Amino acid sequence: MRKGIKSGAWMGRLEWLEEWGYLTAGLSFLFLGMITFGYGWFFFFTSLKGGVIDAALHLTNNLLFVVILLELFRTLLNFLKSHVVTLEPFLIVGIIAGVRKILTGGAQFAKLEIMEKDIFHRHLLDMGANLTIIIVLVIAYFFYRRSLQEKPS
Repeated sequence: MRKGIKSGAWMGRLEWLEEWGYLTAGLSFLFLGMITFGYGWFFFFTSLKGGVIDAALHLTNNLLFVVILLELFRTLLNFLKSHVVTLEPFLIVGIIAGVRKILTGGAQFAKLEIMEKDIFHRHLLDMGANLTIIIVLVIAYFFYRRSLQEKPS
C-alpha cells in the first residue's frame, strides 16, 4: 500500500501545525485586546477636554471590541481543549458586535448638526438592520441554550 498524506506521520505533523495556528491566532486576539484596552483608556484620558460624552463613547466602543476579542480568544482556547466548535460564542460575538455598531452609529449620528434626508434614511435602515440581526441572534441564543438544557445527560 502506498504511503501518502494520509499516513500517520504526515497527519500528526499537520495536526500539530493546526494546533499551533489556533494557538497563535488566539494569542494574537489576546494581545490585540490588551493593546486596544490600553489605547482606549489612553484616548479616554487624553480626549476628556474635548467632552466627556465623546471620550466615553470612544472608550465604550473600544471596550466592546475588547470583549469581542476575548470571546474569540476563549472560543479558540475551548476548541484547543475539546476539539469541538460550539455555537454559543459566535452568537455572543454577533450580539455584542451589533450592539457596538448601534451605539457607535447612534453616537456619530447624534453629533451631526445638519442631516440630509437620504443620509437619515440610510442611517435608519442601518440601525434597523443591526437591530434585526441582534433580535435574531438573541432568539437563536435562547433556543440554543434551551436545547442544551433539554439534552439528557
